[in-house]
Amino acid sequence: MITNSIISPVGILPNINTIQTKATPAEATESFATFLKSAIDGVAAQEKNVHKLNDQFLIGEVDENKVIMASIQAELSLSLTSQVRNKVVEAYQEIMRMQM
Repeated sequence: MITNSIISPVGILPNINTIQTKATPAEATESFATFLKSAIDGVAAQEKNVHKLNDQFLIGEVDENKVIMASIQAELSLSLTSQVRNKVVEAYQEIMRMQM
Protein backbone atom coordinates (compact mmCIF):
# COMPACT_ATOMS: atom_id res chain seq x y z
CA MET A 1 0.00 0.00 0.00
CA ILE A 2 1.45 3.34 -1.06
CA THR A 3 0.51 6.47 0.83
CA ASN A 4 0.57 10.03 -0.47
CA SER A 5 3.16 11.08 2.08
CA ILE A 6 5.65 8.62 0.60
CA ILE A 7 5.50 9.77 -3.02
CA SER A 8 4.37 13.35 -2.63
CA PRO A 9 7.26 15.82 -2.38
CA VAL A 10 4.68 18.43 -1.48
CA GLY A 11 4.30 16.70 1.88
CA ILE A 12 7.31 18.66 3.15
CA LEU A 13 5.63 21.98 2.46
CA PRO A 14 3.96 23.82 5.34
CA ASN A 15 0.19 24.01 5.60
CA ILE A 16 -1.18 26.92 3.56
CA ASN A 17 -3.48 27.96 6.39
CA THR A 18 -0.47 28.65 8.62
CA ILE A 19 1.10 31.11 6.17
CA GLN A 20 0.30 34.64 7.24
CA THR A 21 0.13 37.71 5.02
CA LYS A 22 2.99 40.14 5.72
CA ALA A 23 2.51 43.90 5.84
CA THR A 24 5.69 45.05 4.12
CA PRO A 25 7.55 43.76 1.06
CA ALA A 26 10.67 43.19 3.16
CA GLU A 27 8.76 40.92 5.54
CA ALA A 28 7.17 39.06 2.62
CA THR A 29 10.60 38.57 1.03
CA GLU A 30 11.98 37.26 4.31
CA SER A 31 9.05 34.87 4.62
CA PHE A 32 9.57 33.59 1.07
CA ALA A 33 13.30 33.17 1.67
CA THR A 34 12.58 31.22 4.86
CA PHE A 35 10.10 29.03 2.97
CA LEU A 36 12.63 28.28 0.22
CA LYS A 37 15.38 27.54 2.73
CA SER A 38 13.16 25.09 4.62
CA ALA A 39 12.18 23.37 1.36
CA ILE A 40 15.82 23.05 0.28
CA ASP A 41 16.79 21.77 3.73
CA GLY A 42 14.04 19.15 3.41
CA VAL A 43 15.42 17.98 0.06
CA ALA A 44 18.94 17.83 1.50
CA ALA A 45 17.67 15.78 4.46
CA GLN A 46 15.98 13.35 2.08
CA GLU A 47 19.21 12.99 0.11
CA LYS A 48 21.16 12.24 3.31
CA ASN A 49 18.50 9.70 4.28
CA VAL A 50 18.86 7.94 0.91
CA HIS A 51 22.64 7.76 1.32
CA LYS A 52 22.22 6.34 4.83
CA LEU A 53 19.70 3.76 3.60
CA ASN A 54 22.03 2.79 0.73
CA ASP A 55 24.83 2.15 3.20
CA GLN A 56 22.51 0.13 5.43
CA PHE A 57 21.29 -1.85 2.40
CA LEU A 58 24.86 -2.73 1.44
CA ILE A 59 25.46 -4.34 4.83
CA GLY A 60 22.06 -6.05 4.82
CA GLU A 61 20.23 -4.03 7.48
CA VAL A 62 17.51 -2.56 5.25
CA ASP A 63 15.15 -4.02 2.68
CA GLU A 64 15.64 -2.86 -0.91
CA ASN A 65 12.03 -1.63 -1.09
CA LYS A 66 12.75 1.04 1.51
CA VAL A 67 15.81 2.17 -0.44
CA ILE A 68 13.85 2.36 -3.69
CA MET A 69 10.95 4.27 -2.11
CA ALA A 70 13.31 6.73 -0.42
CA SER A 71 15.20 7.22 -3.70
CA ILE A 72 11.99 7.89 -5.62
CA GLN A 73 10.79 10.33 -2.96
CA ALA A 74 14.11 12.20 -3.01
CA GLU A 75 14.08 12.29 -6.80
CA LEU A 76 10.55 13.75 -6.86
CA SER A 77 11.46 16.34 -4.24
CA LEU A 78 14.55 17.37 -6.17
CA SER A 79 12.51 17.59 -9.37
CA LEU A 80 9.92 19.81 -7.68
CA THR A 81 12.65 22.02 -6.24
CA SER A 82 14.26 22.33 -9.66
CA GLN A 83 10.94 23.28 -11.26
CA VAL A 84 10.27 25.92 -8.59
CA ARG A 85 13.76 27.32 -9.14
CA ASN A 86 13.19 27.48 -12.89
CA LYS A 87 9.90 29.33 -12.40
CA VAL A 88 11.52 31.83 -10.03
CA VAL A 89 14.32 32.49 -12.54
CA GLU A 90 11.76 32.82 -15.33
CA ALA A 91 9.71 35.31 -13.27
CA TYR A 92 12.85 37.32 -12.47
CA GLN A 93 13.81 37.45 -16.14
CA GLU A 94 10.30 38.57 -17.07
CA ILE A 95 10.45 41.37 -14.49
CA MET A 96 13.84 42.48 -15.81
CA ARG A 97 12.42 42.68 -19.37
CA MET A 98 9.64 45.05 -18.26
CA GLN A 99 9.96 48.61 -19.43
CA MET A 100 9.57 51.37 -16.90
